[in-house]
Amino acid sequence: MKTFSIKEINELLEGTLVGDTKQQISGLEQLEKAENRHISIIGSQNYVSLWETSKACAAIVNENLDFKPGKNRALIKVKNADLAMAKLLALFSPDSPVFEGEIHATAVVHSSATIGKKCKIGANCYIGKNVVLGNGVVLYPNVTIFDDTTIGNETVIWSGTVIRERSEIGNFCIFHINVSIGADGFGYCASEDERGLVKIPHIGNVVIGNYVEIGANSCVDRGKFSSTQIGDGCKIDNLVQIGHNCVMGRFCIMAGHSGLAGSVTLGDGVVIGGSASIKDHVTIHSGAVVAGGSGVIGDVAAGKTVLGYPAQDSREMLKQWVALRKLAQ
Repeated sequence: MKTFSIKEINELLEGTLVGDTKQQISGLEQLEKAENRHISIIGSQNYVSLWETSKACAAIVNENLDFKPGKNRALIKVKNADLAMAKLLALFSPDSPVFEGEIHATAVVHSSATIGKKCKIGANCYIGKNVVLGNGVVLYPNVTIFDDTTIGNETVIWSGTVIRERSEIGNFCIFHINVSIGADGFGYCASEDERGLVKIPHIGNVVIGNYVEIGANSCVDRGKFSSTQIGDGCKIDNLVQIGHNCVMGRFCIMAGHSGLAGSVTLGDGVVIGGSASIKDHVTIHSGAVVAGGSGVIGDVAAGKTVLGYPAQDSREMLKQWVALRKLAQ
């Protein structure tokens, strides 16, 4: 078990230490559930009242909060408690699963594949023709990478993920379990006799930038003609659908159960809330926010927040909801 003194933690966080505790700290926990070996987080005034009854020996707090730690307890004051928490979670993070060798005996690696230095390839992985893995790539058991795919340095891919042919993946990405990259897009047209459906082939690929993280069971479909693109630093939650030929800018966030239909364009820093759905060929410009559960059927201006189904300016939608409530009364 990893343990640290309050002074060691404060040194890492570069905060201001108020009070002191001799207790060795072995992890983080919510204020209500913490034991005396835990450190907790207080990010707003709403949680200060819980400190007195909490058993935690220490807390990371925003520097604008003013209260006393108490006997044998300590506070570490920082500018941003959430960012400090992220650093501390990394400090206490358990070790990753261990690989006994670089390439497991049951992995199938095509003779034409190029494997970089210090790669780890787990049991029952499949690496196809002309695949290129950069240095330090980690493939956990049962990952499949089809032909002509390239994967950048230090990317980590968890079990069950399938990456279809000709995909281009950047550096320092993380794909969680059962991610699907490069499946066929959803495209059909009526047959000539109008008695059936004809599948539209999708012959493009998927291009993913650096530092992209994709959650479990999410899907990114290949382009119909060219590429479905995900920009640097995008963070995608579990159970997200990204349709064919979508283009996501840098540092976009998509929460769980949200989805982009085909050929949607997102600017930089767009935030899509949980269960939101975006109609095909819509453009959501940089810095816009789509609230959870909303349905977007038209373009969204830069920096705007939209809400509802169909989505519109959040302030206008809230006014409508208030008016409807009053009308019902």
